[in-house]
Amino acid sequence: MGTVAHPIRSIIFILLGTAIYAFGLHYFVLPNQLMEGGVTGIAVLLHYAIGWPLSLSTLLLNIPLFIVGLRMLGLRSMVLTFIGTGALTVFLALMEALIHHGWLEPFQTTSDYILAALYAGAVLGTGLGIVFRFGGTTGGADIIARIAAKKRGWSIGQIILTMDVIIIGASLFYIPKEKVLYTLVTVFIASKIIDFIQEGAYSVKAFSIITDNGEHVAGRITKEIDRGVTLLPAVGAYSGRAKHMVYCVVSRHEIQAVKTIVKSADPAAFIIISEVNDVVGEGFNPG
Repeated sequence: MGTVAHPIRSIIFILLGTAIYAFGLHYFVLPNQLMEGGVTGIAVLLHYAIGWPLSLSTLLLNIPLFIVGLRMLGLRSMVLTFIGTGALTVFLALMEALIHHGWLEPFQTTSDYILAALYAGAVLGTGLGIVFRFGGTTGGADIIARIAAKKRGWSIGQIILTMDVIIIGASLFYIPKEKVLYTLVTVFIASKIIDFIQEGAYSVKAFSIITDNGEHVAGRITKEIDRGVTLLPAVGAYSGRAKHMVYCVVSRHEIQAVKTIVKSADPAAFIIISEVNDVVGEGFNPG
């Protein structure tokens, strides 16, 4: 049952994410002449240049990319991409129908573009963050980047960034330059929201503690904070003395408690506190 539930859960959240993303494009981006990156950005450009509906452009642009991706990347790696791309097309068409019939009135401003840019970034980032968090994509640039990375060994992030720069730069021919600058605000906010959703809604830290009293430190952390601890043997390179490295991951509100325990157990301990993007396991995110 578990093997079935997980993909279904992923699909449900991918559908939710694409719905939010499609809403952000039609409610904030298009009415205020903002831009977007990737293949969706090309679809937005076609809308500005020749008036094509976003749903139609997105579908026509992604079909050949999906066929190529299917041949070069395989069916298994393309399933969630196909679901995300198809769902995005459907939800874009739905938003267009709602707007056409007057059931949804987009947010359009003539003065406060920073507000539109901020909300566009928040909504687009939330939608894409959910899609990426559950293993999906909205097709387009992701397919191109994965193929190029596989065949040429290029960085996926660099490929996508390069495409975004070219597409947003090309928009200067169709929208005022100040709108492009507002778009950069949207892209920045969206990227931060995507990172926030992918990394988890809370901050966690990793402690690496070099100490002469490792067993005592580990025991107190386990007993007083109820966190798992890994105890590793270590040797001081200069002194040659045997030591322990205590490794543990704790939530943000437990950071000070761990530091207090270490300082009281071994005032000479060396403490390294590192950022952790995400953690899956008992007491943390289930995945």
